[in-house]
Amino acid sequence: MLAPLELDASATASERILLSAQQLFYQHGIRATGVDKVIAAAGVTKVTFYRHFPAKNALIVAFLQLRHQRWMSAFRTSLAQDSDLVSALPATLLSWFNDADYRGCAFINTAAELGNSLEEASMLIRQHKQDMAQAIAERLTAEQQWKTAQIVLLIEGAIVQVQIGEDAATIVGVLKEALAHLLGSA
Repeated sequence: MLAPLELDASATASERILLSAQQLFYQHGIRATGVDKVIAAAGVTKVTFYRHFPAKNALIVAFLQLRHQRWMSAFRTSLAQDSDLVSALPATLLSWFNDADYRGCAFINTAAELGNSLEEASMLIRQHKQDMAQAIAERLTAEQQWKTAQIVLLIEGAIVQVQIGEDAATIVGVLKEALAHLLGSA
């Protein structure tokens, strides 16, 4: 679902730092990724790094902002491929789950790693989840709107199940059955 981020020769130092952090934080975790790893991956000096991101927390917030923009854009675009949410949502999630670099939801992972220790991150996590719910709600009829929270819980559960090693196709099949039942398409 998400196109891989690629560093090109024209990227600014700030972009290289942020894109490197995006890949490292998502693949290895925020706590496991030190500033020195980001600096090495971005090919910048410490002075350059700290000029753009005075602290790791600023980089974490920028990472979440970038991830949110990219993920929501891909999510909305993928959902728009099919007018039937019971088909579109499972197809969208399966596409994401089958990404070679899938490591779960960056926002769930960040919440698990940081808890409430970084308020700006906590706010971005909540905003991401609200925006995802809004994208779902927009696909529902007025009579179905109250089911948005239930659908979001199904999505979150599917994300975690696949992240812990359950078969993506099986989980998406269960999700599709639950959606069909919930939305009266069964």
